[in-house]
Amino acid sequence: MPENTQAEAPSMTSLVSGIINDAERLVRQEILLARREMQAELDKAKVASVALAIGIGCSLLAAACLFGTVIAVLHEVAGLPVWASFLIVGAVLAVGAGIAMAIAVQQVRQIHVVPPQTAETLRENVQWLQNQT
Repeated sequence: MPENTQAEAPSMTSLVSGIINDAERLVRQEILLARREMQAELDKAKVASVALAIGIGCSLLAAACLFGTVIAVLHEVAGLPVWASFLIVGAVLAVGAGIAMAIAVQQVRQIHVVPPQTAETLRENVQWLQNQT
């Protein structure tokens, strides 16, 4: 009959060393995930800021280019008083600016300061480590 041989149990040092190595690898992976998520959030912030800049720029350019022309046309062609022409043009420009700002605010709300996937995996890792002790 063959002898009954048992594999040697790992030493306490090798177990602790393995846990430390696993923890180091886990921390590195978490940092990499956080970097990737932060880059994605930065990209969202860039899109939102560009939309905001375009909205503000278009609002200003529209006001500068069309304000005087439309007021003059309303006054001359429609026979409106100058104040009424100013009021109509100002209201239209305000609506356009409001739409652009609403789009920008919507984009800004989609930006997460704390990366959600990283936060979730960190919670899971802490829970796992607590269960190990």
